[in-house]
Amino acid sequence: MRLSVTARIALLAIMLSLVSNLALIGFVWKQTSADAIDAIRRETTEQSDALRTVWQVGGIPELRQAIGEAVSPGDVSLVLALVDADGRTVQGVAPARLTVPLRMTRFRIARLGDDALWNARETGYALYPIGRQWLLTGRNLDLIAAEERAMERALAFAITLSLALGIVGGLVLARYVGRRLDGIASVVEAAGEGDLSRRVAVVAGGGDAFDRLAARLNVMLSKLEGVMAELRVVTDSLAHDLRSPLARLRTKTEQAVLIADPDAREVALGGLLTETDLVMRMLTMVIEISRSGSVSRDRFIQVSPANLLEEIGELYAPVAEDAGLSFVVAIDDRPPAMALHRELLSQAITNMIDNALRHGASGGTVTLRLLERGDGVAIQVEDRGPGIAVADRAQALKRFGRLDSARTTPGAGLGMALVEAVARLHDGRFELGDNAPGLVARIVLPV
Repeated sequence: MRLSVTARIALLAIMLSLVSNLALIGFVWKQTSADAIDAIRRETTEQSDALRTVWQVGGIPELRQAIGEAVSPGDVSLVLALVDADGRTVQGVAPARLTVPLRMTRFRIARLGDDALWNARETGYALYPIGRQWLLTGRNLDLIAAEERAMERALAFAITLSLALGIVGGLVLARYVGRRLDGIASVVEAAGEGDLSRRVAVVAGGGDAFDRLAARLNVMLSKLEGVMAELRVVTDSLAHDLRSPLARLRTKTEQAVLIADPDAREVALGGLLTETDLVMRMLTMVIEISRSGSVSRDRFIQVSPANLLEEIGELYAPVAEDAGLSFVVAIDDRPPAMALHRELLSQAITNMIDNALRHGASGGTVTLRLLERGDGVAIQVEDRGPGIAVADRAQALKRFGRLDSARTTPGAGLGMALVEAVARLHDGRFELGDNAPGLVARIVLPV
């Protein structure tokens, strides 16, 4: 049977708790035992050195007296004796006969005798030759064994406690993780069913992986909700704006079919071309806006903004003159070449110029200006027309956003939207300002 994610998390928490506590207690147990043996080794070495010094100074009589004084009835773990060449204990506390080999031993752990008392216990001991006899010093490891048994009991208790705490902690963790995952899953399911308004709850001051995931998911849902809302607006507006030219196109087609006079038919066909061009421009603009949002940075090339504006200015000077306007290219600064998408940026600039030529006051001046500012390079078009009120500028930047709510004037409300999309593509922004009188449409590109 496949376990759920929460069950696996709970088991993982239990295992981690158990293993960590076992490792900790095992380390303490081993370290305690090693420290105790090191203490016995030091004590045995020091005692052997002291008694050998006594023997060297005072001989066997002084050594026997020192052994007698060192043996205490209350010290049950002490091993201290004078042993003859056959391994028999002459004086002190030791087995009646040693079973370990009689050779100089600085420190060793072994069973010293074969009787019931000494065969059942291990002893840390040292052996040194004293004339024809041997000096035996050391300590039984009974206390260490008792400490190890206590540690083993503590280990068993710790295992049980770790298991219990691990189960409790695992259940709490699994419940927390399950609740957070359920919250994310419910929002995702709602989004799958079309409800993009719901958001994943973020714990205030949490900052854990779930909160980071929730924050990113909320940002994604907000963007998706905005895209879907914009898509609905685009769809509705496109259907509304295409209805009139398509209806006129159908009517003029029917009329052209019925007209017998060649000259009148020619005029009717010209009207068909005009209406067809309007529909094609609208569809082309929608495609350009969509394309600008998915252009790869590999399409960017090094372009001199000043040279680009001068080329565009040469093309539009005659057009402005035909419209009864004066067209000026003002290069205030010449920034170095920048990585730009030349075609899309040129399209955005021409859209701003077309808008200025369409709405500029007759006899006025349209200025295409390039300047460097503290926040980047600004490309702006200035006209002397009626301008756009501050309250209406956000609407003007939307796709199909038109200030003529009745949609009686030509146009689809896509030119400004394309300019803003191109500015975003270059990590810049598109601004509308007041030219007092008139409008300033400005693209700001980061340096």
